[in-house]
Amino acid sequence: MIELDLLTTHADMAYSILTGLVTPRPIAWVTTLNEDGSVNAAPFSFFNVFGAEPPLVIFAPGDRGDGSPKDTARNCRRTGEFVVNLVDAALGEAMVRTAASLPYGTSETEQGKLATAASRTVSVPRIKAAPAALECHVHSIQQIGENRLVLGIVNRVQVRKAFFDEKRQRIRGEKFHPLGRMGGPDGYCRTDGLFEMKRPE
Repeated sequence: MIELDLLTTHADMAYSILTGLVTPRPIAWVTTLNEDGSVNAAPFSFFNVFGAEPPLVIFAPGDRGDGSPKDTARNCRRTGEFVVNLVDAALGEAMVRTAASLPYGTSETEQGKLATAASRTVSVPRIKAAPAALECHVHSIQQIGENRLVLGIVNRVQVRKAFFDEKRQRIRGEKFHPLGRMGGPDGYCRTDGLFEMKRPE
């Protein structure tokens, strides 16, 4: 085994090492409201669900190169609301385009001609074409070193009818295939190669 010390010797490689190993990572395509009411959209792969009671999500919007918070973080702090839109293959290219670093207040949904739809429990709209969206209120924002963590409580889930089994009250994993983030700056994967392993009783 090769040992890598991410706190000292290999600290400058921590991002590439961790994102290369911890894969695939789900993608949170987060919408927030800019100060002028326009919609900001940006993808983050430092994201996951972290509990169900209450339903909790966490994502980490990194800082800009000059150390200032990214638009998503600023908007979350100001409004206390955000929506996590999930991304399937059909939306992959549109999602990647919103990763560009633009001046604060620029609306990626307007620039990318992404239609939005009203949410039910937050003022932030969701991306209409997204297969699912999580409407969230900010629980807290924590700063750990240069990591800014946005913790959100999921109030409402919007999911495309084809992906929800109403009889079993479950997501149809055989039909819902979000994209995943892999290592490297341009690495992604599809999640349609599913299999099952039964858990022990």
